[in-house]
Amino acid sequence: MDLHRLEIFCKVVELKSFTLAAESLLLSQPTVSEHIRALEEIVGEKLVDRQGREVRLTPAGEILQRYAGKMLRLREEARQALADYRGELLGKLVIGASTIPGSYLLPKAIGAFKANHPAVQITLKIANTAAIADAVIKGEFGLGLVGLKSPVKHLNYEVLCPDELTLTVFPEHPFSVKGEVELPELYEQPFIIRERGSGTQMAAQQILAAHGFEYARLKVAAQMPNTEAVRQSIKARVGIGILSRLAVAADIDYGALTAVKIRGVEMRRPIYLVQRQHHQLPPIYQTFEEFLRLESGKPLPDPDLINA
Repeated sequence: MDLHRLEIFCKVVELKSFTLAAESLLLSQPTVSEHIRALEEIVGEKLVDRQGREVRLTPAGEILQRYAGKMLRLREEARQALADYRGELLGKLVIGASTIPGSYLLPKAIGAFKANHPAVQITLKIANTAAIADAVIKGEFGLGLVGLKSPVKHLNYEVLCPDELTLTVFPEHPFSVKGEVELPELYEQPFIIRERGSGTQMAAQQILAAHGFEYARLKVAAQMPNTEAVRQSIKARVGIGILSRLAVAADIDYGALTAVKIRGVEMRRPIYLVQRQHHQLPPIYQTFEEFLRLESGKPLPDPDLINA
């Protein structure tokens, strides 16, 4: 019996969806469906039923799932035993991250980790904070990195490192000359904001709201789906915006953009490691998690932006 097909079958069962299983395994949905059909032909039984968008196991599927799980665990144990014999770390990591940690922190960390553990396969998926929290709960990612706590329950958050948010303008903007502005001055400026669910957007709103600022009064010039779109829109003089300094550090150094202080407001937030509560990570994830802690240095105290 093909172990690859069993792996696909177990992923469909875990996520209760052909579509989500295909995305998780980096396959097309028709490919996943074909593997399940082939497996059903081999065992001579129907294994899953589709009920609306959800997939449920048949009695035969429940039996196969038990043995498939054992077979896949034995395969990984055998691989890891051989890797241990050679002094290697072996396996797969599937990590989800919001835009800032996914684009500006993890690539460097993954490169350093792979230099020490070349046999580890790493898949990184980037989405906004809300989507990452939801995917971690569903088991699509063993580990996530986000810039804000989500109200989703049953998640554990650990502060990994600090991130500074900065009011960012183009060089010819009047704020660029001033260097520091009063908070109410933002109401008169065309503003570029992120999409709903963005951790950067929600963190900025919470920080400014604590100083009496009403985000709803902003003159929104544009709403963009990611950090890069906001960054390029500021360069195109569409408006100004609040971005992570990690995303614009090079632009600020080269004079392509300007960071402006808001008097009396410190815009800092933590970057969090997030995982499911009461879920023990496999050893390979624990090793990577510890590596991230060492790479990130001493974290900020958790300001507990929202309860989760």
